[in-house]
Amino acid sequence: MTAPTSRTAPADIPGHTTGHRTSTPHAKRFIVGIAAIAALGGALFGYDTGVVSGALPFMESHFGLTSLGEGIITSALLIGAAFGSLAGGRMSDTLGRRNSLLWAGAVFTGGALAVALAPTVPFMAVARFVLGLAVGSASVITPLYLSEIAPPHIRGRLVSFNSLMIVSGQLLAYLINAVLAQWEAWRWMLGLAALPAVALFTGLFFLPDTPRWYISRGRRDEAARVLRRTLPAEDVAAELARIDHARGLEADARRGAWRELRTPWVRRLLLVGMGLAIVQQITGVNAVIYFAPKILATTGLGTNAAITATIAVGAISVLATAVGMSLIDRVGRRPMLITGLAGMTVSLALLGASFRLPHSTAVSFLVLALMVLYLAFMQATLNTGVWLLLAEMFPLKVRGLAMGAAVFVMWLVNFAVALTFPVLLDAVGAGVTFWLFGAMCVLSLLFCKRYAPETKGLALEDLEDELRRADGARRADGVRAAGDARLG
Repeated sequence: MTAPTSRTAPADIPGHTTGHRTSTPHAKRFIVGIAAIAALGGALFGYDTGVVSGALPFMESHFGLTSLGEGIITSALLIGAAFGSLAGGRMSDTLGRRNSLLWAGAVFTGGALAVALAPTVPFMAVARFVLGLAVGSASVITPLYLSEIAPPHIRGRLVSFNSLMIVSGQLLAYLINAVLAQWEAWRWMLGLAALPAVALFTGLFFLPDTPRWYISRGRRDEAARVLRRTLPAEDVAAELARIDHARGLEADARRGAWRELRTPWVRRLLLVGMGLAIVQQITGVNAVIYFAPKILATTGLGTNAAITATIAVGAISVLATAVGMSLIDRVGRRPMLITGLAGMTVSLALLGASFRLPHSTAVSFLVLALMVLYLAFMQATLNTGVWLLLAEMFPLKVRGLAMGAAVFVMWLVNFAVALTFPVLLDAVGAGVTFWLFGAMCVLSLLFCKRYAPETKGLALEDLEDELRRADGARRADGVRAAGDARLG
């Protein structure tokens, strides 16, 4: 199923205006401030997932870890993130986007300190599970918050800024790993995540919640105050009318969020969202991010050199995500996904073949270059596009619940990849492992070509209205076809 790509808004929305006006300098400063603080949740997501790559080699010798032990410690955070994402969606609907991020900031802080001080492997696994609760909830709430507070004409770039902060957090982790590796200070690598967590928690006290959440709780005046800070004054009434229109449709439905998921078009959207979440993970990105030094070590590169070389992985992720941000609102979501998956397929095929070459320094750098090429395609297209689509594609009434469910699936697949990758690497080798990821890219490309929606340029409420009408037209066509068959 693909969403309608028309940019025409429903004509029956009171006060609707077409196009957009340039935001005032004050509004731009306010939006930038919101993005900078809220996206610290993305930076912590990136740091806490990326830092383990440099800490693992030293934890392996400190705790005597096997390949399975490495997988358990790495994936403990991810299974926590799965449950955190599921709880985060519901919590954001109940407590609000801002208050839920406050909760995540507090858990980020405590979890980072607990991981850094862990005396045993079981304690470490439990601490990383708790930290994962914050990572998972922030992975849902941050893009949701940004998508709902951003004006439509910059929503893609603002939500994609969260993706940029995720990879920036990973790059920061790689840089700190490289500096601290000479002292084998893996506890400091893990514990430094507490600093941005405190900044997130503090900064959120100065932010409002989103207009859409305020209106969902009947707090129209507060919604209008926020809109006046993000839009020109003459556009505020139209935006309130658009949100009210969506709320009116929900009132007519008279169903709760869980019952709304029984609606055929909503259920199809949820299944597509879950499919996109699986696509993002089965194509191998986090195997590279979590285990880059281990992968490079299989080519004969030393531990410290492999950790330092991983900086290139973080740097290209940041640059590619910035490129993706600049293109996503111009090119569209579907073309980005399809182009990226094609490039990833070729890169992984070459990467798998490179492990067939004899070990040497030149081969190590060839492997690194192909990993970087793969990540350039991944971060510029698939990573940016999937997170943005999940923040945009669900109707308001179930947005928190549906996005939480999709991201829950994403983290479960992420957990499975992280747990099995070290074992798979030892069992069949790096070459076969990356060819398997390449095969997943081919299947993912076919899925995205068939089902990925296009949401470019549509206000969230306009998109919801078009999806409702498209579903009604689809069912009407089905009834006509059935009638023609009976007559025939």
